[in-house]
Amino acid sequence: MVPVKTTNTPTERPPYLTYGLIAINIIVFLWETTLPPAALRAAFYNLALVPCELTRNFFTIETVFDLVRSMFMHGDWLHLGGNMLFLWIFGSNIEDYYGRRTFLMMYLLGGTVAALAQSVIAAQLCVPMVGASGAISAVLGSYLILFPGVKVRVGFVLLRFFYQSILLPVWLVLGYWFLLQIVNGAFTMGVDTLGEGGVAFFAHVGGFVFGALFAFVYTLFNPAPRVQAG
Repeated sequence: MVPVKTTNTPTERPPYLTYGLIAINIIVFLWETTLPPAALRAAFYNLALVPCELTRNFFTIETVFDLVRSMFMHGDWLHLGGNMLFLWIFGSNIEDYYGRRTFLMMYLLGGTVAALAQSVIAAQLCVPMVGASGAISAVLGSYLILFPGVKVRVGFVLLRFFYQSILLPVWLVLGYWFLLQIVNGAFTMGVDTLGEGGVAFFAHVGGFVFGALFAFVYTLFNPAPRVQAG
């Protein structure tokens, strides 16, 4: 099940920050492709967050840089493409509602909380953790709270050749995605899922919960967003 677009795509302002985040991620990945395998591996270890090192250097300046840099590095084209697709589809409305500064703060804090959540679960792993998925999970969590009535057009690929798209409620699409992260994370407890390009499921869970809580608290002091269904 792959999301294609939402019925809430119009925004009052162009989502330049969302476009900028996508562009930065792509540029960083293109830089990664210029590195030989050994240099790329060294770059991941030197520039990205490594869970086992976090316990030794907690909340140092270098740790902060590692957390931020990790959000803009990806392991391969599929990793990058999937993350940018979700950011493209769901990020514009969240940026439009929060405003650029609040959106950026939520995005970076969400990515930080996501990385810390995975590091707590996998504190013994000395494998770099890269990807924007934790921060984007925070965007998804916010979207579920702010736009629960929106529908998402999703695509299904059957028998490798047949493509079908249907409209589903966003609570079903994102709720199903969130449940998958919890189930998959539970099955990988105590297993090195990151060593061979695996998925940091608890980063997704942590980011999603943070984004949902952030949206809930924000709406206590601000008007609810207007939904532009199409």
